[in-house]
Amino acid sequence: MIAGTARLPDHPERLWPNPEPKRSYDVVIVGAGGHGLATAYHLAKEQGVRDVAVLEKGWLAGGNMARNTTIIRSNYLWDESARIYEHALELWEGLEEDLGYPILFSQRGVLNLAHSLQDVREGVRRVNANRLNGVDAEWLDPAGVKEVCPIIDVSADVRHPVLGATFQPRAGIAKHDYVAWGYARAAAATGVDLIQDCEVTGFLRDGDRITGVRTARGDIAAGRVGLAAAGHTSVLADTLGLRLPLQSHPLQALVSELLEPVHPTVVMSNAVHVYVSQAHKGELVLGAGIDSYNGYGQRGSFHVIERQMAAALELFPVFAGAHVLRTWAGVVDVSPDASPILGRTPFTGLYVNCGWGTGGFKATPAVGRCFAHTIAHDEPHPLNAPFGLERFFTGALVDEHGAAAVAH
Repeated sequence: MIAGTARLPDHPERLWPNPEPKRSYDVVIVGAGGHGLATAYHLAKEQGVRDVAVLEKGWLAGGNMARNTTIIRSNYLWDESARIYEHALELWEGLEEDLGYPILFSQRGVLNLAHSLQDVREGVRRVNANRLNGVDAEWLDPAGVKEVCPIIDVSADVRHPVLGATFQPRAGIAKHDYVAWGYARAAAATGVDLIQDCEVTGFLRDGDRITGVRTARGDIAAGRVGLAAAGHTSVLADTLGLRLPLQSHPLQALVSELLEPVHPTVVMSNAVHVYVSQAHKGELVLGAGIDSYNGYGQRGSFHVIERQMAAALELFPVFAGAHVLRTWAGVVDVSPDASPILGRTPFTGLYVNCGWGTGGFKATPAVGRCFAHTIAHDEPHPLNAPFGLERFFTGALVDEHGAAAVAH
């Protein structure tokens, strides 16, 4: 099913108040995207910390949360990654009931295509690793790929023939705006303040202890501060002389005009570098690889879009007559091992959640739970313990470049 029936949500302006910031909070979260909102929700719900503010320089969920392609999956290679993403997927499966709000979570499955013998070897390896970690995964031959997605071209005489694919049936997509609004509504109901138009420009500190934040609306004291500002987390950390091992890049995507339901799953390909799904309303959603240059502009290079559309037509000739409706870009923060950084910093009372690259949306529920635990207890949750900043000193990296070869 591509389009499901669900109660339409109320207008977002009615879902949470817009309070003035107080002068102090127990916890301040910087960034009101999915991760920041989910963290505040779990701080209140599970950790009993309700004196919380989430600060956003623009409008709530107006950054990467509104600029991603909403793919949700957990079929990562390494144990550490598979565990946190699988926990996220389990939470996704009950999130609508938990929040009491529709998120249009559609478990239509995700295909990762193989176009070479090396792709096949890597795909089979990942399927076996996934199964060992309790993640649903299958290896499909070309006929099986065609059965799951009838409109894909599996001809043998094309430039990039489909030799097979990994398939995760429980994977899928959700409506990103509804996810953000659901978390915001639930967090605000517990007493969390959601403060928009409140850019954080620096920190208050007492030696190596962070005591609050400086904002465009005045200083705000805080017992603890969590950074969840994606690519701009490193910019804020730089004001403390804390250099995070991150590079930020634009990541582009586009949508087509509305079409009849024809694309029943999510298809990803590293070789032709595109991933395609069909949204609930009917538009095709296409993602590309990251632009190679570093930057914070929410735009990208035309040649990336051009190659992205060419790649889509390699796989789906049926879309040759579709028209592009709009394009956009987010800002992704990429770490050296293509895995997130989630944990404490050398500054007492300061915690970071960053480095998710192109995989942040799918991790949202697990990030909220793990980051809330880390902030509340000043120690990592077992699921995010492998992703601490210290791994770049010890060398215990979690190298997921295979999973990040195409934006995901």
